[in-house]
Amino acid sequence: MTATAAEKNASDKTGARTTEAAGVITGARERIDALDDRIIGLIQERMAVSAVIQEARIASGGRRVNLSREMEVLGHYSEALGKPGTSLAMTLLELCRGRI
Repeated sequence: MTATAAEKNASDKTGARTTEAAGVITGARERIDALDDRIIGLIQERMAVSAVIQEARIASGGRRVNLSREMEVLGHYSEALGKPGTSLAMTLLELCRGRI
């Protein structure tokens, strides 16, 4: 049995072996792309809010980074997502406050 050109194309793009599965995968990937766009927007918003906090802290004579607060954030992500959550939180913290 030979695959049609459409089935071959669907398989090449999705790894699926049927056009039905390729359709499901394509739709799910579109949803993931939309979610990624929303996540990126939320991260950018978080970065802006973090900048406001840092500016206020520094203007009041405080340090740029509040390590106890960062530990809270790390714990929150770790509890929700396990070890990968800690890595994600570290990346978010670095994006929002820069390297320390």
